Amino acid sequence: MRTPPNERVSSEIVDKPRHRKTASGEACASKTAPERKCILTGKHATRDSLLRLAISGDGLVLPDPHAKAPGRGAWIGVSRAELESALAKGQLKGALARAFKGAKLEISADLPAMAEQALTKSLLDRLGLELRAGHLVLGTSRIEEQARTGRLELLLHASDASEDGRKKLDQAWRVGRDAEGSGERGIVLPLDRAALSVALGRDNVVHLALNNGSAARRIEGALAGLLQYLGGNSPSDKVGDQTSSGHLDEELNV
Repeated sequence: MRTPPNERVSSEIVDKPRHRKTASGEACASKTAPERKCILTGKHATRDSLLRLAISGDGLVLPDPHAKAPGRGAWIGVSRAELESALAKGQLKGALARAFKGAKLEISADLPAMAEQALTKSLLDRLGLELRAGHLVLGTSRIEEQARTGRLELLLHASDASEDGRKKLDQAWRVGRDAEGSGERGIVLPLDRAALSVALGRDNVVHLALNNGSAARRIEGALAGLLQYLGGNSPSDKVGDQTSSGHLDEELNV
């Protein structure tokens, strides 16, 4: 993806090779993943796990999950709780003022909620696109059959999926990947079946899977930013448990 015009690279770009396991379990290198620098913590991370903030014509700071808004941008890689704290303490205002030097800025108190909504919509929109492209597999029976025969690249579960249902498909997933005994399992999404069903226009979407490697990487990319923001693990961890992403105050020098 191209860097938007006039992107300020206070978020320095660092290219590093990113590796991903194929369905057969072999590691393969993907395109180099450009990194950005979080304006709040100073840490570098891939664009997938960060959220770009952009400013509108009238100076309103808005989330830009697709990183396509024109003009200057700033990147954050913190959880919602940490962003709320930084906003309340004035740390976000100071960091944005440095990133958008001389620009008129208006930071809404609803920015943390707006960011979560934008990241969630980005993931749901991407799932919808992959469904229309024929890359999304729905239905427990279809998913199990394709999982056992090694035809799936990514397995996902709704947050309210039953434990038995998850375990059954996770086992089939491991069999197809020749990873029995590894404990590998699908990702539990931070979305329930109601949200998934509405977004995909299908009834009772509890489990879903990707049968295309490129599509799986696109979903992982959209999911990475949301999980990071919600304080959870990255998709590469193959788990959906939410954990603390660190203490912002210890990382800031303000």
